Amino acid sequence: MMKFRFRRQGTDPQREKIKQELFAFNKTVEHGFPHQPSALAFDPKLQLMAIDMGLRWGGVGIGEFTGLHKDTTAVTQIHFLPGQGRLLSLLDDNTIYLWELVAGTPREVGRDKREVAACLQEVGSYTLPGKPGIESCSATQVTVLLLLRSCDRLCIGTEGGGVYFLELPCLLLKENETLLPDEYRCGKSLGPVESLQEHPQQPGKILIGYSRGLVVLWELSTRQTEQLFLGKQQLESLVWERSGNLFVSSHNDGGYSVWAVTNGNICNYQPTSSTIPYGPFPCKAINKILWRTTSTVLLYSGGMPRASYGDRHCLTIQQDKDHVTLDFTSRVIDFFTVHSIEKEKEFDEPSALVVLLEEELVVIDLQTPGWPSLPTPYLAPLHSSAITCSFHISSVPPKLWERLVNAGNAQQSCQRAHGSWPICGGKNLAPPSKQQELLLTGHEDGTVRFWDASGVALTPLYKLSTANVFHTDCDPSDDPQDPSNDPDMQQEEEWPPFRKVGCFDPYSDDPRLGIQKISLCKYSNKLVVAGTAGQVIVLGLSDERSDHQVDVSVVDLLQDREGFTWKGHDRLEPRLKPAPFPPGFQPLVLVQCLPPASVTAVALHAEWNLISFGTSHGFGLFDYHRRNAVLARLCTLHPNDSLAMEGPLSRVKSLKKSLRQSFRRIRKSRVSGKKRTITTPTSKVQEANAALAEQEDVAPVQRRIEPRSADDSLSGVVRCLCFADTFLRDGTHHGPTLWAGTNSGSVYAYALEVPGMASGRACERGGAGENNMCVEAVLGKEIQLMHRAPVVSICVLDGRGKPLPDPYEASQDLAIAPDMTNAHSVLIASEEQLKVFSLPKVSAKTKFKLTAHEGCRVRKVALVVFSSTAQEDYSEHTLVCLTNLGDMHLFNIPGLRPQVRYDCIRKEDISGIASCVFTKNGQGFYLISPSEYERFSLSAKVVTQPICSVQLDRFWCLPATHHLQSPRCRNALWPLTLCLFPTGQTEEPPSALSSPILDTPLDSPLSCADLTLDSTGELTVEDVRDFLTTVDEAENNLRNIQEEEGLSTGILIN
Repeated sequence: MMKFRFRRQGTDPQREKIKQELFAFNKTVEHGFPHQPSALAFDPKLQLMAIDMGLRWGGVGIGEFTGLHKDTTAVTQIHFLPGQGRLLSLLDDNTIYLWELVAGTPREVGRDKREVAACLQEVGSYTLPGKPGIESCSATQVTVLLLLRSCDRLCIGTEGGGVYFLELPCLLLKENETLLPDEYRCGKSLGPVESLQEHPQQPGKILIGYSRGLVVLWELSTRQTEQLFLGKQQLESLVWERSGNLFVSSHNDGGYSVWAVTNGNICNYQPTSSTIPYGPFPCKAINKILWRTTSTVLLYSGGMPRASYGDRHCLTIQQDKDHVTLDFTSRVIDFFTVHSIEKEKEFDEPSALVVLLEEELVVIDLQTPGWPSLPTPYLAPLHSSAITCSFHISSVPPKLWERLVNAGNAQQSCQRAHGSWPICGGKNLAPPSKQQELLLTGHEDGTVRFWDASGVALTPLYKLSTANVFHTDCDPSDDPQDPSNDPDMQQEEEWPPFRKVGCFDPYSDDPRLGIQKISLCKYSNKLVVAGTAGQVIVLGLSDERSDHQVDVSVVDLLQDREGFTWKGHDRLEPRLKPAPFPPGFQPLVLVQCLPPASVTAVALHAEWNLISFGTSHGFGLFDYHRRNAVLARLCTLHPNDSLAMEGPLSRVKSLKKSLRQSFRRIRKSRVSGKKRTITTPTSKVQEANAALAEQEDVAPVQRRIEPRSADDSLSGVVRCLCFADTFLRDGTHHGPTLWAGTNSGSVYAYALEVPGMASGRACERGGAGENNMCVEAVLGKEIQLMHRAPVVSICVLDGRGKPLPDPYEASQDLAIAPDMTNAHSVLIASEEQLKVFSLPKVSAKTKFKLTAHEGCRVRKVALVVFSSTAQEDYSEHTLVCLTNLGDMHLFNIPGLRPQVRYDCIRKEDISGIASCVFTKNGQGFYLISPSEYERFSLSAKVVTQPICSVQLDRFWCLPATHHLQSPRCRNALWPLTLCLFPTGQTEEPPSALSSPILDTPLDSPLSCADLTLDSTGELTVEDVRDFLTTVDEAENNLRNIQEEEGLSTGILIN
């Protein structure tokens, strides 16, 4: 009887359970500043702030919640319903959306406490269409929204001068309240509605401002005009004074006017006062103005002299004799003040000014003399200068953390305000982080910024600048003369009184300063940064200010090779005189690579006082303690270079294996040919069995990978460097080694002789003084991978198959000592496959052909420790691999068996894949825009997510419906405490959302564009006669319109 045996990959239920306890993919939080926002809102009751980017919520302890519109149209305005946890958003396509925090299922917080989970959800929408039969909808294009303080009405101003009213939260059009000026008599001359403002003391009275200068005080309950104000300039914005006796209008000519509200005169032709603060020459428009009272504080954006400062982005603060013009480096989107909203108080008493710019958020302390800016605890502009690289440190020692915080405080001591952060809504329920984490970002201007990545908010700690190590185009010593010493210059710069505010600076003094690679040893406080012009700087942490000269060493990777001419940029010129360095990381030595090509890889081993660096030409080894260049290796390859060495990593079958399989097939074919006389089912079964037996030795069907050319100009690029204490020369003596991988699939392994090492052959050479000895490097192995795929990562594994600990961890008992009794192995990850070799023979042990099996290429590799959620003492070391398709592959080590696979980044997001950085505990970061990091977690146990509660007093609408034709709402006031959790994995927004948001429309109240109306004549009483009619006359007019157009009164929808 024939027995059939099939080789089937089974699933072990126990192993699957362990995987669920170890691995889980979640996108948890977004760090940084939203990419090109266009709207801002503030809830003074809940102390919450909203910034559009498909709506982002933020607050101290609140983290952030995001709601994505179904359409990719730009958001132009957002407005809170104060105290209710509801939000209105206006899109560029004329659609108004209502969002709210909705309660879900209860969730445990801590051991004995349960809170209600919530999410930001769209609950309704409304679109104001054009009139039937008219193709253009410009007349009903929404220009401005006003939410009445009762929160039951939304006023909508339009391009055609009409004002509509929606009932909230049901989004029902109030048909009998619609205000439509006569199109033929005054509609065209009035222009669009530019501003709507409710009376601060008398609810129901609304200021309606038209672009041609007319301002109407409208009584909503009686539907009558109480007073008209006829301005002579194009209107931009309106604001009430707290008492309601005055209001201010800002205009297109750069001026503002104060108007008195009186009961006697229905028409007011002259303002109380009119001022052009930066006149008399033509000025830009004042786009928005605020009036706050303690003593009168005026705040307005724009208004700069057109010829001199028309390209500046400014906001002015005026209070009595104090006058400051805040000068920003990006466009002002919107701003608001944090002030008292209690009715019984006489004054506003503003405490802070919050300004949303196109590239950052700036908060000004209005209670501290001089109006300094407050440091932002979240929404920090990561892209103050363009991010070029990043580096993550887990489990930062407390001493290092304290010293970094002190250095950062010293940098900002002269800039800090005394006030506290004004946006303080919600309650933080997240447990404190068990360990401190650092995220280091390198920037184009030569700075390295240190961020607190321990929690939900990415907070700036300290900034390091490397520019003062070199002579640059913007040298501080070359600055012009102090203007205070020059009366002529002082007189020129006295007006306007500019003050630079904000940290966004898109311009770099010298592109060669850009940081390309970073490495930090958290135990020795040594930092290595490498730049675009081949500069490698070793820095040490100091608590005191220092004036010293930096030592300079030059390493020529070409070793005076003839016939080579460098055609790139020149090296940076180092300072040859002592320079001042503030507390923090201070440079110890500068290593200059020649040619001055960009540094592509760097490694630091602080215990051995060694750094290694690589460029597109080769790599070098430097002893920064003895200021001695140990090694300079040229890596340019040629087709005639010997392949070699032991254990080549081949993408094609070896000759021996091919011959063996060929002879086996020939032998089987002869045997089967002799027996194949009659074709029977039995013989077919035998053939199938023979085929199955042959497949045991033959690899499954794989993609064919063509070998790469050795003549590639980038073949010499060094991709990775690695220090390790392992066995390289023989299996008895271990010692320091250096491994380097290149873009052409070459791997170089050097045995190092480090003075003072107690193991290996270094101890056999004792006798001479350690100070007189130098580090030596001897080539031990040179491996050329036959497929020539770029080497992405190299890692040495100990006898247990675990990665070697970091420097100082084993010697200071900070980690489990590596196994030095059993044979070590080296894991080499190329772009096409992963392979483990035994040491010291470098023979292949196991491999996984990722490109052949999955059709993707390796981009990033990291070794991560995953802890179990079920067992506190159980963890696994896992290889995490990010491919060019944006997916994550997890493999166990050293067996390289696939564990799980997750889709993480869109394959079209090349910059996101290139910027990805992993942590050692299973998390990661990647850029989703130039200013934002997406944080994700691959670990089921280690997840950083926002958890908070918000107390709401909400008018709940029953029954809840998304339709406009719902019955009248029954309002009931009830308190609600919502605990905010992420709702699980966040889906990637549509690709169009990641594109730059459109500029502010020309009809927006915050547009900086210059608008010139066709008709320039002044408004007269004839033009505004519609506003002077009685209620009966107004109803007759509306009835006539109804009869002409066949529509119900005031309704412009189907």
